[in-house]
Amino acid sequence: MNKFWQKAALTVAATLAIGAAHAAAQVGKESPAFSLLTDAGQIKLSDLKGKVVYVDFWASWCGPCRASFKWLNEAQEKYAAKGLVIVGINVDKDKAAAAEFLKENPAKFRIAYDPEGKAAESYQLKGMPSTFFIDRKDVVRLTHVGYRIKDKEALSAELEKLLAE
Repeated sequence: MNKFWQKAALTVAATLAIGAAHAAAQVGKESPAFSLLTDAGQIKLSDLKGKVVYVDFWASWCGPCRASFKWLNEAQEKYAAKGLVIVGINVDKDKAAAAEFLKENPAKFRIAYDPEGKAAESYQLKGMPSTFFIDRKDVVRLTHVGYRIKDKEALSAELEKLLAE
């Protein structure tokens, strides 16, 4: 085997090993674990078991993310007593960009930071924002990409269904 093919084989093997180490967030499967920093300390998905968790990946440069924060704040307030926890995971490498975004769009839900993108990689994001509904047993029940105001009704209905279980 020549050096080119040896290098290619090693690259493929490394890619497969990395892929196996990170469980993808797939509907009907256990959600990938994360442990991330927040402004108030560490947040671990495993600590939220028994709650319905709405994981929302966002970035400061994302227009639809900006639009979604008003609804996320409303949903957190409306459904918190029923067991909803919203975790907004910021993927900016520069925390100052996230801080500026949050000054303009305050969050009434938990904000975590993933500057290295490890959680984002394990959830295999397809766009921004990327949302994952995780049930009380830690199973991904729904994924959603993007945000438009007309999405609010359908997202609220899905949340209510999960919270009623």
